[in-house]
Amino acid sequence: MCGCGSVGLPTGQSDERKAVTALLDRWGKAVRERDERAFDAALDPDAVGFRTEQRAQFAHLADVPLASWEYHLTRLGGFAPSGGDGHRVAVEAELRYRLADYDAVPVVTAARLTVVRKEGRWYVTAEDTRHGPRQLWQQGPVVAVRGAHSLVLGVGQDKARLKALADLADRAVPAVTSAWQGGKQGGWPGRVVVEMPASLDRMADLLDSPVSNYRGIAAVTTGEVGGSGNAPADRVIVNPEAYGQLGDLGRQVVLTHETTHVATRALTSAATPLWLSEGFADWAAYRGTGRTARQVAPELARAVTSGEQPKELPADTDFGFAGEQGRLARAYEEGWLACRMIAERWGDAKLVAFYRAVGHHQRRPGALPAALHDVLGVSQADFTQQWRAYVASSLG
Repeated sequence: MCGCGSVGLPTGQSDERKAVTALLDRWGKAVRERDERAFDAALDPDAVGFRTEQRAQFAHLADVPLASWEYHLTRLGGFAPSGGDGHRVAVEAELRYRLADYDAVPVVTAARLTVVRKEGRWYVTAEDTRHGPRQLWQQGPVVAVRGAHSLVLGVGQDKARLKALADLADRAVPAVTSAWQGGKQGGWPGRVVVEMPASLDRMADLLDSPVSNYRGIAAVTTGEVGGSGNAPADRVIVNPEAYGQLGDLGRQVVLTHETTHVATRALTSAATPLWLSEGFADWAAYRGTGRTARQVAPELARAVTSGEQPKELPADTDFGFAGEQGRLARAYEEGWLACRMIAERWGDAKLVAFYRAVGHHQRRPGALPAALHDVLGVSQADFTQQWRAYVASSLG
């Protein structure tokens, strides 16, 4: 039920809020229980196009393992005197849903609806989807593939391709658990949800960002940093075009890298610089592959060979998707080498402890120097100097 109160509202408005809340409760229950008849009964019988669209989305969800699906009313507008039919009201609500066995708490997304009262009954008659991210089921029928540690949801993809993706995700999870040292500690349940839309354009729609931000990017991970255990599970969103151009090793590295972000999310905070979060994810992904520094960091190797030795660890701005492609690649490679150096000189456990120590801070100022001093016993200036020498010796 919606937790919205009606204290202070005129009687007519209070009754209207209760009626709309009851409508949304019935609608959400119909989706959750796969009750097509009840779902249809909540839709305006005269809104033909909307009914067709909603029935399609209901069908698209058939393969998605839902544990919950609820609408919570947040704002009701356009009040009018009670009595009379054809009265329309704008509704702002939160759709909260959980995937069975994967989401400990609901994923929350905004829903902007219009409801109408006709002959004493309330119906949903329209939805405004012009703003905000699209959902996968709004793009077509969702195909779900369950792995041992993964759930892959795809639209417009061959099921064999989704099965291959699940197999890679299943290999990524234990590799990340081993690297993160602690299994379920730090909010890591050892499961990952992967979504593969039909195209790059559809990926951008899911993320509500320009296509140019993700061209050439094989996958990204959504989620909240510094999770307290109350944040919804992350989603790994795969760009089918860039991912499809990778070889077997590249695909495994991408899935392991993104799964590392899922595992470390609860202990990644505003204090964590991107060179550490991205570098650690690459370190976990390449760990045990036998790849040399020059193989993993070709852009940086070319820069070092031409005399362009990095002076400072990369700034967060160097990781912008819309920036110069070579600089972005070098930023990832520089962060990876910093984490690789820590693992080699201080040990894997110290690298993990360092990551956690930085993330325990809630603000950036002072977090990195404190963790370097407390965990590694070095100053920031000394660490940077060691890293510069390590880059030169590894790639020279």
